[in-house]
Amino acid sequence: MRLDDPVVLDLTGVTGKAALMERCAAALALPEWFGRNWDALADCLADLPEPVTLVVAGWREYAETRPDEWATAQEVFASAVDGSPARLTVLVALGEVFGGSDEPPAARLG
Repeated sequence: MRLDDPVVLDLTGVTGKAALMERCAAALALPEWFGRNWDALADCLADLPEPVTLVVAGWREYAETRPDEWATAQEVFASAVDGSPARLTVLVALGEVFGGSDEPPAARLG
């Protein structure tokens, strides 16, 4: 696991599935065919081209607004890790900001 070069999935401001899927697509540079649904996310996570340490940050608002969707997202991430533990590690950041950046999420994803 490479913690020195993680991919940050910043969910700050995300309150719905569509925005979550867009953030996943941007953070993980998912392919054009990514269908922005749970099955497509699971498929993409299983087919990542190189090992990834994914840090999920800023998730609390989404979890509170859409608890069922957040539970599904956690299941998708957990299944992907279980299926390929050497290729994917997912960490959930408990603080508000990961990596010490005060930039807005869009600026960090760009």
